[in-house]
Amino acid sequence: MKEKILETIEQYETIIVHRHVRPDPDAYGSQCGLVEILKASYPNKRIFAVGKEEKSLHYMRRLDTIEDHVYQGALVIICDTANIERIDDERYKLGDKLIKIDHHPNEDPYGDLLWVDTSASSCSEMIYEFYLSGQDRGLKINDEAARLLFAGIVGDTGRFLFPSTTDKTFAYAGELIHFNFNRTELFDSMYELDHNIIKLNGYILQNFELLKNGVASVVLTKELLAEFEAKAPEASLLVGTLGDVKGIKAWAFFIEEDDQIRVRLRSKGPVINTIARKFKGGGHPLASGASIYSWDEVDLVMEELSKACENY
Repeated sequence: MKEKILETIEQYETIIVHRHVRPDPDAYGSQCGLVEILKASYPNKRIFAVGKEEKSLHYMRRLDTIEDHVYQGALVIICDTANIERIDDERYKLGDKLIKIDHHPNEDPYGDLLWVDTSASSCSEMIYEFYLSGQDRGLKINDEAARLLFAGIVGDTGRFLFPSTTDKTFAYAGELIHFNFNRTELFDSMYELDHNIIKLNGYILQNFELLKNGVASVVLTKELLAEFEAKAPEASLLVGTLGDVKGIKAWAFFIEEDDQIRVRLRSKGPVINTIARKFKGGGHPLASGASIYSWDEVDLVMEELSKACENY
């Protein structure tokens, strides 16, 4: 499949790369890392990274702004996006051909070509593997692509702590760090938090609820977020905080936005992406997200989470 994708890329003069809404470092890393690889490899092609920008990820890369007509006859590649509903920028439909590259469970097999590898730690890991497989066909990588892919791998493995981290992950990361970029500066950009978010984290640690069955929950209303001058995406960055709590098996963050309540699910063992799918979401077995539209649904999510932990 990697060879078919490369053959298809070689056929198009315009390539537009998308990723999922509410992006994380792996979304930006895989999307923009691929763009940088293709730009280095095909300097005469028109290659773009598009989507709504996430301010907290400006340190990674700024995205391109293009007109609708650019999609005419273009190849569109979607990175790190499990289902059509989560693709950022619906203009992906305007392209000539569509390729899906992803590491989430393939619940929605969209696209003309699909490369899905659920054993990969991240989509950024897959993009680096794509580069390695195409070196003999002229694929090139530069320092900026290496920086972006390394950030994506670090982000989706929780700094190599998550079980998704494999021997291959460490090997690829070990190769990427030989490129010329400042890892200290990158880590500071990824993990330094403003003082108000640190205080919100303190609130979370003081107020989360842990049940006897190992299930925990955190509820962050709009009023509470306003009290800490925090936005929902910033609060979502703190979901891993409870991973250090002894005795915890799985937990949920309920973060209120204007039109819905974001549900961030994490686990140390019980499978939770099946729960996320019941609430219009999805993701990885141990890290998923969903949406609910009433506080009454919180109990339903917690019931499902409790069942998963009790059966684990």
